[in-house]
Order: sequence, then structure tokens, then C-alpha cells
Amino acid sequence: MKIVVISAHPDDEVLGCGGTLLKHKENGDELYWIIITNVFENQGFSKELINGRQQEIEKIKNLMGFSTVHKLDYPTMGLDSSSINTMIPKISTLFNEIKPEVLYVMNRSDAHSDHRLTFDAVMACTKSFRYPFIKKVLMYECISETEFAPALPEKVFQPNYFVDVTKHFDKKLEMMKVYKSELSEHPFPRSLRNIEALATFRGASVGVEYAEAFQLIKFIDK
Repeated sequence: MKIVVISAHPDDEVLGCGGTLLKHKENGDELYWIIITNVFENQGFSKELINGRQQEIEKIKNLMGFSTVHKLDYPTMGLDSSSINTMIPKISTLFNEIKPEVLYVMNRSDAHSDHRLTFDAVMACTKSFRYPFIKKVLMYECISETEFAPALPEKVFQPNYFVDVTKHFDKKLEMMKVYKSELSEHPFPRSLRNIEALATFRGASVGVEYAEAFQLIKFIDK
């Protein structure tokens, strides 16, 4: 089975579904990673940070066992409605090349606009008559973004699909440590303590030690 995870930014994939992806890999599935944004000097980022980010991506690729990584190279924090016009054909091309059966994409209502626009572009590439190979689409929650969405009924992340990641949780934490610049101490949302707390809570919801939660958007039983 071919699995694609979409990250607006590197670290989304580990935060939201790192354990689940490791479980897929253990089961013999092929993993593919699409990263929408990147960092550039003309945005004020240093060469050191830019090089460090590419090294982090390479480390995660190897730790997770991704077959390929595809960088679309949109400026981070720079996505807007006009970006979707070019994102959709790029994502469409990749989907038609990879032919994934399962997609993992960030929550549609996340606080970060890069996440919301990425979701819209991805969903435009899931029409069954154009992409008949896609059988399952799941939204994942991303600490520091999903929980800060506006507290409105239509914006709520409603988990209805849970994956037991107990066996793979320690490695998920180790992978998150690769993104050391994205981590800080509690009560910062992206802390190791908070990542474990969420996994504990999701696990307790379904009777396992640690779990990752998703909102199932589409499931086609063929």
C-alpha cells in the first residue's frame, strides 16, 4: 500500500502521525512525503538555519523510511489564496505519479494559514473520478495549531479514527527531537511532555497506552 503524508512545514508529519507512519512502514507499506513550504534567505533566514532544516529533513527521511521526499518550496508563512492555483497542479502531478491509496493531511481549521491553504489544495486533488486510486483521506491534529483554532462548532477537530502507536511512541519522540528548534519546555505546546500527554489522552479514549487521533474525511471500500 502506498501512503502519502503532506506537511505544510517539516515537523507536522511527526507531530500528527509519526507513530502511525512508523506502523505503516513496519507493515510493509511505502511511505511518501510532500513538504509544501521551505525557508529562504530572502525571508530573513540564515544560511545556518536553512542548511540545518535540510539536514533535519534528511534525518527524518531516513528514520521514518520514506521512499521519496518532495519539496514544493513555497515560502514558509507565505501561502495565500493565489498560491493554491499553482499548488493544485503540482500536488496533482505527484499524486498521479505516486498513486497513493491513503493520504494524511493536516486539519482544515488549524490556526496557521499555511495549514488551512494546504488542506484546501490537497482536497482539490482527491476527486474519485480523477484520482481513483485514493481510498482513504484522514486529517491529523498538529500540536500548537489544531488546538488554537477558533472555538467555533464548524472549526472543531472531531477525532473518529484512532491508531494505537504504543509500540512506536518512543521513536516518535526521538524523531521529534531532530526538530530541536521547534521544541521547548512545558507549557510551550510543542514540548515532549505535551506530545506524550496528548498521546496518553488519545490512548485512554480508546483503551490503549498511546494513540494518534484522526478525523476521517473519506473512506472508499473497494
